[in-house]
Parts: sequence; C-alpha cells; structure tokens
Amino acid sequence: MNLERTVHIDAEDNSALTRREARQPQQDGETFSMAQALISSRQNVSPKRLVEPGPSAEQLEALLSLAAAAPDHGLLMPWRFILVAAGQRQHLAEVFALALIDRDPGATLEQIESAREKAHRAPLLLVAIACLGLREPNTPPLERMVSMGAAIQNLLLGAHAMGFGAGLTSGQAMASSRLHDLCGLAEGEAAVCCVNIGTVNKRKSATRARPLPAAFLSELSIGTVAGGLQ
Repeated sequence: MNLERTVHIDAEDNSALTRREARQPQQDGETFSMAQALISSRQNVSPKRLVEPGPSAEQLEALLSLAAAAPDHGLLMPWRFILVAAGQRQHLAEVFALALIDRDPGATLEQIESAREKAHRAPLLLVAIACLGLREPNTPPLERMVSMGAAIQNLLLGAHAMGFGAGLTSGQAMASSRLHDLCGLAEGEAAVCCVNIGTVNKRKSATRARPLPAAFLSELSIGTVAGGLQ
C-alpha cells in the first residue's frame, strides 16, 4: 500500500512539474540572437547621408504596421505620423525658413537657405505627432510619450531590417506656430520630430559606445534614509 501510494504521489509530482515547465518561457537562442544583432547594429543616420531609393508604398505600409504594435495603454493611439511627400517638401522648407527668421530676424541668407534645405534631404520624411489632449481614458502624457517612443523605435528597427538607414531630427521649428498650422495640429497635439528614412550612401565606421546595464540599472533597497521607510 505504502509503495503504491508513493508511486502515485511521484506521478502527480512529475505531472505538476511538467505543467510548471510548460508555463516557463522557452528561450529561443537563435531568435534572440537575431533580435540582438538587429537592435545593436542600428545606427542613427543623418539625413545628409540618406539618398534614393527610399521605402516603396508597400514597404512604408509594412513599417507603419510595426509602429502600430507599440504598447498603447487604453488603446488611445496617442501618436500619428504625417508623410511629407516630395511634392510638398517646399511648403515644409518655407516653414523651416520662416520659423528661423521668427526666432532670429538677423539670420543670414546662408542660414535661411540651410534651414530650407533640411526639408529636402531624406527620400522619406515623416513628421511624428504626439497626441496629448484629453482622451478617455485620460492616460498621463508621459505614458503616451513612452508609447510614441516605442512606435518610432519600431519604425527605425523595421527600416534597418529592410536595409535602409534612418534617423531622427528635431529642433526649435518643431514648436513653431507655422509648423503647427502647416500640419493642421489639433489642440493638445505637438510635433515632436522628423523620421527620415532612405538608402545610406556612407555609413559610420563603427556604432557609438552604448552604456552597460550597470550604468542604468539599480535595485530597490529600503534603507535608513531620513524621512523614508525603515
């Protein structure tokens, strides 16, 4: 009797162990290595070094579907992108130039022309818009910006996986009323940056040095700090 009971218990234990093991995430070394290689090899590429061809319409659709996979608490979609096609670049260029003059009436003709030229660099240019106005549920703005950052990172990684180069550009023109009007921004919306994608005509020799995890990871420790928990 005792022996039979022992065998029965062992069988139950083994079954429970099997169930626990089944619930454990299975690490796929090959998949992780591919993701690690993709992420760690991505470089920010200046629009000056991006040339034709850019992504096709089908490739852009695929990239935007990756952006849609970003974390989105409350399903607010607190971001959107405005495609500035080649035929519309002159309007963005003029806004960049006038925004510079608004900030600095003494800007030289060379500086003004340089501001205009920024709108004509990359084959694909998207203006990233943050939607921070009242929504339901009213997720905090910082959380919405986290979602936007994830959406942009998905775009950058997708472009890199397709063989394109990509980079972000911003500047004081992003906050100008002229850009606000050009993009038709609603109350609570803000232009954050431009996403530039194209073929790289010259790559950097090496990726920048990345910080080690120890530089940005700490462990919660309840100590004896005055006024804190003991």
